[in-house]
Amino acid sequence: MGEPVIGIIGGSGLYEMEGLTHLREERVPTPFGDPSDAYMLGRLEGRPVAFLARHGRGHRLLPSELNFRANIYGFKTLGVQWIISASAVGSMREAIRPADIVIPDQFFDRTKARASTFFGDGLVAHVSFADPVCPQLSDHLSRAGREAGATVHRGGTYLCIEGPQFSTRAESRIYRGWGVDVIGMTNLQEAKLSREAEICYATMALVTDYDVWHETEGDVSVEKVVAILHKNVATAKAIIRRVLPMIQGDRSCVCAHALKDAIITAPEAIAEAAKQRLWPLVGKYLGGHRP
Repeated sequence: MGEPVIGIIGGSGLYEMEGLTHLREERVPTPFGDPSDAYMLGRLEGRPVAFLARHGRGHRLLPSELNFRANIYGFKTLGVQWIISASAVGSMREAIRPADIVIPDQFFDRTKARASTFFGDGLVAHVSFADPVCPQLSDHLSRAGREAGATVHRGGTYLCIEGPQFSTRAESRIYRGWGVDVIGMTNLQEAKLSREAEICYATMALVTDYDVWHETEGDVSVEKVVAILHKNVATAKAIIRRVLPMIQGDRSCVCAHALKDAIITAPEAIAEAAKQRLWPLVGKYLGGHRP
């Protein structure tokens, strides 16, 4: 398959990566529909990368409109083994300030009806998700962030809400009581699907605001978020450039073999259509040739 590829998902404000060489666009059809946009393929800091604008170029897609399965499946078929996800979040803690960077290690799901698995329709698998992000990739991001001069918080819980509205004041206060650290609208499904695809995944959460719980800060608004976004995006790009050389080929983490003991369906009972659909994920465990 060639040299392993590093995937980059750009969130709000991060729609492209300058400095990509050998640049080409590729639209990747998947059994789950179309990804958010074409993947931008090239080399950055000497490493092969695949960049995807999560909401599409021009920010056309709501969080609930994102085809998470197509996005991650597309990365898998492109040979991606690591995904760095950048996204804007609100802070739920006084000590985590706007323009800080959080590298969360846990998620809490408050979404309602999003597709969060590749499996079903003839093939059942249950992956372990107790530790939902890659610790090695998260460590690299944390180190790169500090080297880039950012204020980095390693660890914490990302609460994923449906959106597109920001929280009510009552919701924000309750979430604070739960002990979460940041709040966003996109990363939970990416993390689940990346684990099923045996891709190392880590989030670089870019703090833009204090949600609506803070007594002395103004309420969250698009205008305030965008103002911080511009600074955050520049920081995110600097971190990505620094982290790429740190990512090497040896994957000793659980991400690389998450499906090894997760497939429950007996081999003889797996539907042929399911084998065909999920072959890039499960083929190495089923043996033989692709249907």
